[in-house]
Amino acid sequence: MKTAIIYASKHGTTGFVATEIKKRLNGNEVVMYNLNDQQRVELRPFDRIVIGSSIYAGTPLSKVRRFIEQNLVDLLQKQVGIFVCCMFFDKAYEQINKGFPEVLRNHARSIKHLGGEFRFEEMNFIERSLVKKISGARESVSSIKYETIDEFVREISAN
Repeated sequence: MKTAIIYASKHGTTGFVATEIKKRLNGNEVVMYNLNDQQRVELRPFDRIVIGSSIYAGTPLSKVRRFIEQNLVDLLQKQVGIFVCCMFFDKAYEQINKGFPEVLRNHARSIKHLGGEFRFEEMNFIERSLVKKISGARESVSSIKYETIDEFVREISAN
């Protein structure tokens, strides 16, 4: 099965998780597309599309939302998985519901929050200050949910 993993990442965590998903989809042809570098993706050659976004300021990144809006009809013809990365675990699914169209959510084989990170070394001064104030974190923190990544891959790979 030919799979496209299409994602956007603010500080690199979503790209890291996308790579972890690719590693677990062994035996499949997998191509990754970072929407920060490439805005157009030809979906026709792919059987399965995995869409990933970080949650920033309470919503998926605009590049991901725009990609979905421009390709929704084609996405509904494919097997789809959706994942997000964010550190506010209690709000992740609320943000997924607000940020992804209902028709796509209903169509998706799997929708998961796969954890998140605060990467202080990737943040500017204002971002670090906000994260410190909102979360209380004072240094980089990783809370990637590897077991949930495995579960996500099983769900999108199920026949």
